Parts: sequence; C-alpha cells; structure tokens
Amino acid sequence: MNYGIVIFPSKKLQDIANSYRKRYDPHYALIPPHLTLKNVFSADDEHIKDIAGKLSHIAKEHDPFTLKAYKVSSFQPVNNVIYFKVDPNPELQALHDAMHHREFMGDEPEYSFVPHITVAQKLSNDEHSDIYGSLSMLGIDHEETIDRFHLLYQLENGSWTVYETFRLGKENQ
Repeated sequence: MNYGIVIFPSKKLQDIANSYRKRYDPHYALIPPHLTLKNVFSADDEHIKDIAGKLSHIAKEHDPFTLKAYKVSSFQPVNNVIYFKVDPNPELQALHDAMHHREFMGDEPEYSFVPHITVAQKLSNDEHSDIYGSLSMLGIDHEETIDRFHLLYQLENGSWTVYETFRLGKENQ
C-alpha cells in the first residue's frame, strides 16, 4: 500500500489554496492542501506499524512550530508547479530531516526540501505562464502554529486518507 507523511495547514489556509486548486490542480479531489514531509512510499501492514512507532518517537522529539506562507512561487523550469512558499524554518527542516534519516526509512529525498503547498500543477507551459503571472501578484501572508503531522494512505480510487495523526512535543503524547 502507498503511504505519505504530510502537514495539513489550518482551514483558513486550505480554503485559500483550494480557491485556486479547484481550477488548477487535478489532485484537488484526491487530497486536501498539504505540505509534504515524506513523499509516497510503499509498506505492508506489518512494516507500517513499525513506521508508525518511529513517527510517534519523532513527534515527541519535535515541538510545535510556526508555519509561515509568504508568497507564490514556482518550480519551473523543473516542472510547472505553482505553490505557496513556506518559510523553511529550522524546526520544519529538522522534522523533515528526521523522516529521511538512516534509522527511519534510510532513503534520500528525490529533491531538496522546499516547503510548499501546491496550488496548481500539470499545467502546459502557456497555462503556467498565465496562471503564475496572475497568482504571483497575490499577497500571501499567513502564519499559524503547527502541532501535528499525519501519516496518510492511498485508497484504490487514488484519494488519500489519514492512517494516524501524531502530535508534536512531549506533553502532547
């Protein structure tokens, strides 16, 4: 089965992202707006229980932190993805690094970590240029406290649902 690890921002930021995603993101109906901590990986039922235990330990070692989305950006020319850029603060980076550490899953991420919330993807070059031009004029300035992350699994129809939620910090366990 496929799994992934994400942070879901507040409903307020999700609503802003979804106002664009419903038009420009073909994954709109499959998963809410999110910040990916660990990309898709496969695990069987036994292995995922071990992973969930390790994630619980990681959550205890990391405190809640401030997530700040502050502008619209793009991954072009690598791919035509438009996103809300999230400040790569040390706490968020440490959480991401913990999920890619040798003792956890032992794999290197495909790309360097650029914290973001996707609002448009799978666009043609012309679509990307038009949409990015208009969205880049948006004044995104959102700040909130993140106190949890989620282990998701993928359903047969391609949508994602929460397998388990992990609260950050020792006092939240």
